[in-house]
Amino acid sequence: MPVEQVHLHEVGALDSIIDIVGAVFGLEWFAADTIVCSPLNVGGGMVDSAHGIFPVPAPATVRLLGDAPIYGGTVQQELVTPTGALIVAAYADSFGAIPPMTIERVGYGAGSRDFPSTPNVLRVLVGQAADRTAADRVVVIECEIDDMNPQLFGVVMDRLYAAGALEVFYVPVQMKKNRPGTLLTVVAPPRLRSILTDIVFGETTTIGLRYAEVERECLPREIVSVETPVGAIRFKVAWRNGSVINAAPEFEDCVRLAAAHNLSVKAVQALAVDAYGALHRAGAARPAGSTS
Repeated sequence: MPVEQVHLHEVGALDSIIDIVGAVFGLEWFAADTIVCSPLNVGGGMVDSAHGIFPVPAPATVRLLGDAPIYGGTVQQELVTPTGALIVAAYADSFGAIPPMTIERVGYGAGSRDFPSTPNVLRVLVGQAADRTAADRVVVIECEIDDMNPQLFGVVMDRLYAAGALEVFYVPVQMKKNRPGTLLTVVAPPRLRSILTDIVFGETTTIGLRYAEVERECLPREIVSVETPVGAIRFKVAWRNGSVINAAPEFEDCVRLAAAHNLSVKAVQALAVDAYGALHRAGAARPAGSTS
């Protein structure tokens, strides 16, 4: 709607504007690489708003929270406001338990109400990610398809990746009525589940899918450029506990240089591996600390 028609009701009050501007300034000032939030206790009961009495969480809060995981507790009060929902939905990269980290600072913000069973406190932990590889949560979306033009599968994959999917892959399966079909699996950040679900339903013929949040563990990695007799080739190097676990030349670089020098791709790959090995033995390839 035109901005002139927007009416802010309670969120137009001075304290709400201070809350939003202050929270945004603080989060930008921290410049955190990752922001993890616990599942949100929204409370319960009813709330009296400018439009009347509504159940908790209020309609605006529900809309703003999106895919954020929520739960209700014994406190029959509004524990997540539209202002809080807006800030969390805009800044949280993921939701779950406290990740492995060393804590540098702790901040507490206390509300004016006192609840006998739950502290009315927001806590912020600021620190560095632990050296050991931490598990993070992803959502896995799956469905089987047995009635779609196979030409469409490539389009579906491209659009899912463009929307932020981490992995998209197909597996041949045998379905009911002894029909051959295809299992579509999408791995993505939980916050993108709704967007990716819309793409699956819109671009495929499936009429149902499954999803579940799971934990995954990834090695820290970095891209290293290695000079070879035929040119520079990028390597993806993965570390664990300070040691190189895997180092692989980028296939596209090998294909490009193979064509440029009239060599086979496997010959260029061999040159790349030899060049990286010499670099590693010389001690030039070292862990990059927290780079991941």
